[in-house]
Amino acid sequence: MTDWAYVLSVIAVMGAVTFGLRATPFLASKWLQRHAIVLRLGRFLPLAIMVLLTVHTLVGNAQSHTNGPWPELAAGLTVIVAHLWRKQALLSIVLGVLVYMAMRNGLANGLAQLWV
Repeated sequence: MTDWAYVLSVIAVMGAVTFGLRATPFLASKWLQRHAIVLRLGRFLPLAIMVLLTVHTLVGNAQSHTNGPWPELAAGLTVIVAHLWRKQALLSIVLGVLVYMAMRNGLANGLAQLWV
């Protein structure tokens, strides 16, 4: 086998494997939509991901601040109150992010100075 034939055959095989790996989810989508495990994961995975992100934020990120966990707690409380009040996820998220950014950029330092 010549060098060019070897190179072209390797490129063809790599292209076929790459295309096959990317096309498989689309080809198996109808089978995946009806599979019991996929349906069960689709029902519980979003909630599990949100719980993990919340715990990571409240425990992991909050411990890294010198001023305490006040921005995370205020943002989390804002999201809970806003969601109980209006039951709109987008509004709750936007208000939580706004409170978090305001606390991180100034209010947290002001509150920390009030406690000292």
